[in-house]
Amino acid sequence: QVQLVESGGGLVQPGGSLRLSCAASGFTLDYYTIGWFRQAPGKEREGVSCISSSDGSTYYADSVKGRFTISRDNAKNTVYLQMNSLKSEDTAVYSCATGLRVGVSNILKPYEYDYWGQGTQVTVSS
Repeated sequence: QVQLVESGGGLVQPGGSLRLSCAASGFTLDYYTIGWFRQAPGKEREGVSCISSSDGSTYYADSVKGRFTISRDNAKNTVYLQMNSLKSEDTAVYSCATGLRVGVSNILKPYEYDYWGQGTQVTVSS
């Protein structure tokens, strides 16, 4: 059974950092593309970052480039999202997801992903 469990969210001041974790079970995550998404109140879910199964390539939304870093620890079957220089507009519920056949051309589109975690809240506020 595919399961994804996020952790690491919380309250942080602007300019601060958080590291989110996405622990996978029921499958070996280095065989699958893993994405991080977020959804703020009243807004649609948007892709933040992902790491490709094929060659480990990483992708980022323009809004987080240079601030967020995605990585994968195959031994722990876990994907991380290091978030630095956080801004108030980063406040959202962050979820990780994986898909059976995620296309590169739409790799940050939520509809490409089949399995989702429950999400973790990130609040950036002073």
